[in-house]
Amino acid sequence: MSGAPARRPYGGVRARLSADVRGVRDRAREAYARRFVYLRAETPTRTPDRCARVRRRRHLWATMRDGVRLCADLYEPSLPGPWPVILIRLPYGKDAHPMMPARGRYWARKGYACVIQDVRGRWRSHGRWEPLIHEAEDGYDTLDWLASQPWCDGRIGMVGESYYGMTQLAVAPLGHPSLRCIAPGNSSTDIYGFVHPGGTFAQTTAGLWAWEMHGRRDLNPHRFDPWHLPLLDADEAAGTPSPLYREYVRHWARDAYWDAVRLDGRLAEARIPAFHWGGVYDVLLDGTLDAWRALRHGCPDRGIRERQWLTVAGTDHGLTPTVTGRAGRHVVGDDVWSFDRVARFMDRWVMDRDNGQDRDPPVQTYVVGGEGWRSADDWPPPSSSAVTFYLHSRGRAARRDEDGVLSADPPVDEPPDVFRYDPHDPVTWWLGRSLWELATELDDRRPVEARHDVAVYSGARLEADLTVVGPVSARLHVSSSCLDTDLTVALVDVFPDGYAQLVQEGARRARFRESDREERLLRPDE
Repeated sequence: MSGAPARRPYGGVRARLSADVRGVRDRAREAYARRFVYLRAETPTRTPDRCARVRRRRHLWATMRDGVRLCADLYEPSLPGPWPVILIRLPYGKDAHPMMPARGRYWARKGYACVIQDVRGRWRSHGRWEPLIHEAEDGYDTLDWLASQPWCDGRIGMVGESYYGMTQLAVAPLGHPSLRCIAPGNSSTDIYGFVHPGGTFAQTTAGLWAWEMHGRRDLNPHRFDPWHLPLLDADEAAGTPSPLYREYVRHWARDAYWDAVRLDGRLAEARIPAFHWGGVYDVLLDGTLDAWRALRHGCPDRGIRERQWLTVAGTDHGLTPTVTGRAGRHVVGDDVWSFDRVARFMDRWVMDRDNGQDRDPPVQTYVVGGEGWRSADDWPPPSSSAVTFYLHSRGRAARRDEDGVLSADPPVDEPPDVFRYDPHDPVTWWLGRSLWELATELDDRRPVEARHDVAVYSGARLEADLTVVGPVSARLHVSSSCLDTDLTVALVDVFPDGYAQLVQEGARRARFRESDREERLLRPDE
């Protein structure tokens, strides 16, 4: 399906790409600005607060088993103590991350003492920053420290998303007696799949994150050029060499480096309730589902299996639909996501309130473009069924004449579709899944579909709504004139006026088609 790239002077290509990407960068800055305006506001709530006033105590120190000291802030409710505690452990700055002061106040107003801690080696905490290496032991030692404080009543829950969801998954299997439950969101148990999805490299998410997290404080993400080649030098081109970024690029295949930071190996040993939550458009949705499955289906304790809940909202990693009210062209309700869902779970399992949360359905999902929230007993929902579609054409699916067809009929004797792929002229990442705030920018994909290196297969007009839930996969039979190439498949929703909006997308680097641990190049034209 792909051919050898044309040879061009590199400098000329760079000049053209820089001009093309200028507008994309401007839109990226606007997306960041919109997000931070929301994050600096109070965390929205529809449930009554238990207290009006909050007191903040800054820079409390906890000593780990190896003598390293970690720094935290405490948000206390204006209620007689001691209190149950909500713990958040993150690498983004306990008071620097724009979300955190508001999140601390949110939990204190709900009647909890909220502790927000910088993880080892980040911001005010001492030690060396090594992602996920110390989170299990440091988390356990922090729980010990909390349980010994006079303002803690011995009941602790952990909350947070992204990396601070992983800090929960790391410590949960250790079985600390004071940890009553966890609520990891938009998280993962295996970051290899996030960094190298399908054997590719997620430069605009994982690569940018690895560079930005260099040192104790975040770097300016706008200095990082996702178009820079070669990839290995992108950190130096941004002005700050990053050992973490270079490790991510060098360890392209799954190896011992990635095995050392996997969290799924012991997760089934956890013996606490968990509220797993994610978003339809989140880049870590697969990881959220994997963590839920590990405990819902892998834990030998039936009682614990039945205390695992999964919520998939109509959001992305940055929760932008809660601000914009939209996911691309689709309007979403103001109930698309709320942290009150997490608070209800915490009230049940930390405060021991009989609020009915333990009788909620195991799975709740928000259907974007549909009727909102649905409930199920499992994921995928048992009521769903697998549907197989086949690709058809007369060999012209990449030639803009609507030759490609998607149907339930198996193919017969049909010619292959052929196109020429030039890695110097990639499809813009702005229209793909590799974005933190994807739901804000689900643009019309028709310009992409008009490219000479994109084959399009369209189904017949739907006579009734089709709800897509569960995993989506594609099996391709391909040949290339190159030793290696990338293949990307996108499932697209076409509106009546022709507007084409991404539903989901996946990619595979050909050399990793059989295993993510062993590379096997293609044989040209085979």
